[in-house]
Amino acid sequence: MVSPTFVARFDSDPSAPARCASTPARLTNPPSHSGMRLDETDPVMQPPRMSIPSLPEMMRQLIATPSVSSVSPQWDQSNQGVIEVLSGWCRDAGFAVEILDVPDCPGKYNLIASAGSGPEGLVLSGHTDTVPYDEGKWNTDPFRLKEVDQRWYGLGTADMKGFFAIVLEAIRDFDLSSLNQPLVLLATADEESSMCGARSLMDIQQKLGRHALIGEPTGLKPIRMHKGIAMEAIRVSGTSGHSSNPDLGNNALEGMHRLMTELLRWREELQSQHRNPLFEVEVPTVNLGHIHGGDNPNRICGHCELHIDIRPLPGMSLEHLREDMDRRLGASLAGSGLKLERVSLFEGLPAMETDRDALIVKTVEQLTNSPAGAVAFGTEAPFLNAMGMDTVILGPGSIDQAHQPDEYLAMDQLEPAMRIIRDLVNRFCLT
Repeated sequence: MVSPTFVARFDSDPSAPARCASTPARLTNPPSHSGMRLDETDPVMQPPRMSIPSLPEMMRQLIATPSVSSVSPQWDQSNQGVIEVLSGWCRDAGFAVEILDVPDCPGKYNLIASAGSGPEGLVLSGHTDTVPYDEGKWNTDPFRLKEVDQRWYGLGTADMKGFFAIVLEAIRDFDLSSLNQPLVLLATADEESSMCGARSLMDIQQKLGRHALIGEPTGLKPIRMHKGIAMEAIRVSGTSGHSSNPDLGNNALEGMHRLMTELLRWREELQSQHRNPLFEVEVPTVNLGHIHGGDNPNRICGHCELHIDIRPLPGMSLEHLREDMDRRLGASLAGSGLKLERVSLFEGLPAMETDRDALIVKTVEQLTNSPAGAVAFGTEAPFLNAMGMDTVILGPGSIDQAHQPDEYLAMDQLEPAMRIIRDLVNRFCLT
């Protein structure tokens, strides 16, 4: 789910700052696809008000507004169009709307729509971006909502633009001026690539709410845990030379063999020490995913590079894992004369766990008659939890449809999803 986007050398500075980690600025007057300002706090410059469309029309407009995020510049797009559409609907629903530009991520914006006040409240959160798509493998237009066999097809129907339309439809008849605790609709940028939108929110020093739900597609089953993700490049540099005489060089590929042996030994130790039966794969994983070295059979290999993927369980720190790996790999090549370098291919996503006794967890378990479980894919939940919220992941649609051609949302999930949202608003904002 998370693509490698952040390149930094952690072997010398494991505390290197994150991309997009500076404090986000309030958006004043960025270029707009529609010609409207996005400064929702200036009443003089407010764009014309409009009525909230029907659920199918909201879904249609969201799907028709491209917002692909990608580590590849030729695919990457701004999410400004989606933010503009959502801001208008949220304002007309009775929310106060604030739009933040994401620092160091041009063309990327977060939206915070809030109603009510108080120390508790509910945050309904989702991301506005989609993954890239392979148009040749779609049987329908990815940007045109199409209904077939009680399914809505389109890029982002399940993952997860559709969630915003469902939320706004669910609360259509609520009087937001009568809330006893705040209700916040949060829309973020770039979850599918850098997660820069959610990361930047941690620096705004603003309490959004106490209880949060992220509407990722879970088939309306609650999730309170997921694994973390790290992707690392390990580089060994030696000296090339003629293969007829090993003394003429220093073989980086042989050095990498030592490191791979140590990595597999490390994986065995991690899996013997850490286990959580709530996960389908109960142990942390270390995958050796890609390797390249040398250029010819009759040359001593002068450079070799290995890419690995690490999926830690909740309670396992990415920083500590990287430190442990650096120590072990460094010891494996000690005295070899080979140069070792590790580069993080992206900043990494922490594992997430919300306490099983948290009120939001207990509430969604009661509403769905399902115990809160664990999943392998990553979300923005670690960042919301770090902001002081108790977060669960629950939304309509199946993760099996995410990132696939002909992505769809089964329409029989619409009303159950709206019923859960209405019950949560009643429970956390009105009582």
